[in-house]
Amino acid sequence: MKKVGFICVHNSCRSQIAEALGKHFASDVFESYSAGTETKPQINQDAVRLMKERYGIDMEETQHSKLIDELPPIDIVVTMGCNVVCPYLPSEEKEDWGLDDPTGKSDEEFIAVINTIEEKIKDLAQRLKK
Repeated sequence: MKKVGFICVHNSCRSQIAEALGKHFASDVFESYSAGTETKPQINQDAVRLMKERYGIDMEETQHSKLIDELPPIDIVVTMGCNVVCPYLPSEEKEDWGLDDPTGKSDEEFIAVINTIEEKIKDLAQRLKK
């Protein structure tokens, strides 16, 4: 089974959401991981709240902010759209999802990012099934 690494600078919001939704929607197709080049003391609390409300997923129970050197070898790297030089991680494939960071923004903007991540997770799963 392929290992997908969702990579962001801080590993506190978008990449954490992607890891959680990857586990939720595509665990039969790929293993989901997330990491960054820096860490935060906790996962973004708006992301935690909205993921609990929408999917019943408690990211704080199963995930924590981690560095890219803590990951196993990754087959596919997905960068979230860092707006800086994204962290480098060796892999077979790489794609950038170009997502704006919703940190500090409204619930509507968070939900739009979560919806986009869900769509992209499902699309990635379909592509990997082929």
